[in-house]
This record gives sequence, structure tokens and C-alpha cells, in this order.
Amino acid sequence: MILAIDIGGTSAKMGLLDESGTIHARQEVSVSFDQYRTPILDTVISAAARFLEEEKAEIAGIGVSATGQVDTALGQVVGTNGKIPNYEGAAIKETMEARFSVPVWVLNDANAAALGECFLGAGIGYRDVLMVTLGTGVGGGLILDGHVYGGSRGLAGELGHFTLYQDGVPCACGKRGCYECYASTKALVMRAGTENGRVLFERIQNGDAGMQAVLNAWLDDVAAGLTGLIHIFNPALVIIGGGISAQETLMIRPLVSRVMAGVMPRFADNLCIRRAALGNDAGMIGALRFWLDNAQKL
Repeated sequence: MILAIDIGGTSAKMGLLDESGTIHARQEVSVSFDQYRTPILDTVISAAARFLEEEKAEIAGIGVSATGQVDTALGQVVGTNGKIPNYEGAAIKETMEARFSVPVWVLNDANAAALGECFLGAGIGYRDVLMVTLGTGVGGGLILDGHVYGGSRGLAGELGHFTLYQDGVPCACGKRGCYECYASTKALVMRAGTENGRVLFERIQNGDAGMQAVLNAWLDDVAAGLTGLIHIFNPALVIIGGGISAQETLMIRPLVSRVMAGVMPRFADNLCIRRAALGNDAGMIGALRFWLDNAQKL
């Protein structure tokens, strides 16, 4: 068995997985229960130890999907844009290997989600995949020639932080006009002035033309960013993740139409755009796949 852990900003999911990706047991714990006064890594290690003891599990290794900028060689969180206290610098690989005495491999959560979707989800059979997750922010993962692409340190895929508007609104990363300032579901809800996306879509379904106009403007921005990314990476498949991707009729279909109309003709040849399939399990499954890929190199 492999212990797969998906560390998010508010909770961590963990599961016991076999090499096929089947989840035999799972658990979820809060990592923000005391406003991060307890470092996330401490919380996760304590929870993992209890989980393994409760399940009486023997593991061959640990695969970790972690929010933030992750140096995959070091297995360390090297950046968070200051968003999470007591987390930046977390030496996940080193600390977990010392505690559990098994090999540990760590990658960014968005890259893990993309890898998981290609292993068991919407990306099965594809070798060049762009995944964009639309949520509170915008996450991204790249699979190029069948392998997760991390760049020189494993930090590639920060798709929420390229500039969409040069003189745009300030972003938490310190820049202005970042893609996630316009393409996140948080940005959509702020434009709409609604309490959440569900209210927005309910009002559209009830014929609210103003809310439809807000959604259309947001979709234009999402599509503009995707069009540029497609021109850079020429993927065969684009996967859209995040809870909002469940809106097939109101969101996915009009987004696909905009992107296909916006890319240069040859980039649209055989291009497929679809929503993610694995939901909240994508990170754990991707962490497993990353561990397996690295274990084969040992």
C-alpha cells in the first residue's frame, strides 16, 4: 500500500491506495483548526500516524500532493505568496522520511490533480494535457509527453499568475492583472455580487439577464487565458477542474465554444476540452502516480 496525502489550504485528505489507484481507506483532517498556529506539516504527520495505526497499515511509501510552490527535488514548500502562516519552508519529504522510514515524493497539488486525471480520470489515453482548476484561485497542471512538467524546480504550472491585463487589479502575489483575479470563481462571485456561485447560476436559470451578462464577461476572460495557454503548449486535451465545472450547460459548453473560436485553426484540430472526472480524489491519485513514477527510477 501507498499512503497518499493531499494537503490543501484548509484540510488534508489521506488514503491508502494500491498501485492501481484503488482507495482502500480514507480520512480527512482540518489543517486550519487553530488558524495555523500549529504548522500544517505537524498536523498532517500526527494525523497520518494515527491513520496508519488505526488501519494497522504497512506502507511502501508516501506520495504527497501539497498546495503552494513545491520544489520536487527537495520535497519542500518554497513559496505560498504569504497566504498560509507556518507553512512556507515546510520540509515535507525530509521530515516524513525521518518519521515513517519510507520513501516520500512530493509535488504541487495542481500538478498532482493533472497527473491523477491522466492516470484514472478525464485524461486517460492523452499524453499532452493542460489542466486548469477554477476555484478560490486558479490552479494549473501540465502533462507533456506523458509526464508532469515541473520546470527546473517543480514550480511550473502557476497558471493563475500570468498577466491577463497589464493595468489590472492587484493580486495577492504582488503583481497586477493576474489571470486568477479574473478567471477564478471568487472573481465571478465578486463581479456578480452574490454570496456564492450557486446563487448566480440559479438566477441565470430563472432568466436573470444581468447575471447572464456577468457570466458571459467572466467566460470571455477565462477563454482569453486558455486560448493563450493553448497557443503556448498545443495540448491535445484541456481539463477544466473545480466545482464550477459541474455546470456543463451554462459554463463548460459556452467556454468550449469561445476557446475553439479564439484559437488559431490548426490548434483546434483534434483539441478536446472537458471537465475533470475525479473530483476531490484527483490529488491523492496524482500523488500515488508521482510516487510510482519516481519509485521506478530508484
